[in-house]
Amino acid sequence: MKALITGASSGIGKDMAKYLASLGYDLILVARRKSVLEELAKELETNVTIYDYDLTNMDNVYKLYEDTKAEKIDFLINNAGFGLFGTFVNTDLNRELEMIDLNVKSYHILTKLFLKDFVKRDYGHILNVCSSAGFMAGPRLSTYYATKNYITKLTMAINEELRQIKSKVKVSALCPGPVATEFNKVAKGTFAIKEASSKYVAKYGVDKVLKGKMIIVPTIKMQVALFFNRFLPYRIQLIIAYHIQKRKSTAE
Repeated sequence: MKALITGASSGIGKDMAKYLASLGYDLILVARRKSVLEELAKELETNVTIYDYDLTNMDNVYKLYEDTKAEKIDFLINNAGFGLFGTFVNTDLNRELEMIDLNVKSYHILTKLFLKDFVKRDYGHILNVCSSAGFMAGPRLSTYYATKNYITKLTMAINEELRQIKSKVKVSALCPGPVATEFNKVAKGTFAIKEASSKYVAKYGVDKVLKGKMIIVPTIKMQVALFFNRFLPYRIQLIIAYHIQKRKSTAE
């Protein structure tokens, strides 16, 4: 068994690598920080291959597929991503475009290319690490929420297409709330809501996707919040989201 994980140098990606290794998976780990990946590889007991690719560069995204398509990967985890706190009028455009490249385009490309291979052999799992943000709009974190909406809804649509043709390939979206990772540091902000353990979210996500679940929401608290959010008018959702995210921020 072999899994490819992007954004594997920290947080959920790192913890997924550790958990999958404990299940016997050989790993292909992708992130920009080669030295961090090398340290992680030393901790794992299965075979590990490293690619220090920056996936905001689409040439690297295609190159990653070309470099690994012959590896007979069983499990693709698209996890690389980042956010950016601040009001839309003030956030940096170039940084937002980098976010769209990483959070949307790299996921889209890798999902499509590997999915074609998986469908041909009628086996494989793809897990797109999304967010509870994928079901909402997010004032003060607007571009990030928009990217997660794109990937969440794309994943759901693909899942149904596969179900309709009775494919054994499973495509799932992991949609946690706040998780204790490096997200805050990169996004230049802090969460007002208590963060879930990255280790817990990683294990929960892997276990559920292997069981074929489409939408994976760790923690009862977030499951309940998303359920009741469906019944609120959009304006109320936006007001609540704005005030939840009105916090200490170095972005503005």
